[in-house]
Amino acid sequence: MTSAPPSAPPFALIATDLDGTLLRAGDTVSARSYAALATARAAGAQHIIVTGRPVPQVRHVLDGLGYTGLAVCGQGAQVYDTARGHLLHAVEMDRELAEEALGKIEAEIGEVWAAVDQEGVDAAMLIGPGYRMPHPHLPTVRVRQRADLWAAPINKVLLQHPELDDDELTELARGVVGHMVNVTMAGEHTVELQPLGVDKASGLALAAEVLGVGGSRTIAFGDMPNDVPMFAWAAHGVAMANAHRELVAVADEVTLSNEDDGIAVVLERLFG
Repeated sequence: MTSAPPSAPPFALIATDLDGTLLRAGDTVSARSYAALATARAAGAQHIIVTGRPVPQVRHVLDGLGYTGLAVCGQGAQVYDTARGHLLHAVEMDRELAEEALGKIEAEIGEVWAAVDQEGVDAAMLIGPGYRMPHPHLPTVRVRQRADLWAAPINKVLLQHPELDDDELTELARGVVGHMVNVTMAGEHTVELQPLGVDKASGLALAAEVLGVGGSRTIAFGDMPNDVPMFAWAAHGVAMANAHRELVAVADEVTLSNEDDGIAVVLERLFG
């Protein structure tokens, strides 16, 4: 009697956001989440990290996790091969377009505080006057004037407003320049501008193609509106209990929070 062939895993690709999703406080991953991901990989699934952080601000986390796969970084603008330490794909943002978009936003809602992520695996995050870094432990370079932000190639612009909250700033900026750039909210005090067509779904689709997997066999985990395109691309989207309401509205299910091992709970159910 021949034995039955092993069954395929319920999903071939597990795409996880980092902040507020896989990571706990202090940029750590729990032992339970490690074990659940290991079980899923043993069953044949691949794991890919999809984060809004650019490579220079996430590389230390990837190294600490012992992660050696592909990582989608910079809100989809970068596909990074962690094992080899180089970019497979990168999209620059036109700096004249970025400056024009900022001008149009400020003409509508007054002064905004801006920062940029420069392009490259060893590039800097430049912070303009007034900008408050939501993750003060990450490396940044403060510049004295707005013009200094455009000194070298960038992949995105980050915005804050002295009075408007994140939802208000995102909505108003999208209404003013949404035809010019992609406007998304990636976290607390993190409203971002990127080239049209660049988002987590575009970067994930490129990386998944390299891995030989399509969206129909992908499960995605996230917590913020910047994860909405990724959920639309994947077959199944799981929002964390701490997720923004905009993401919860399009999720296929809601799990526990990142601090309560929400990813592990779902993977244990699916992969045993």
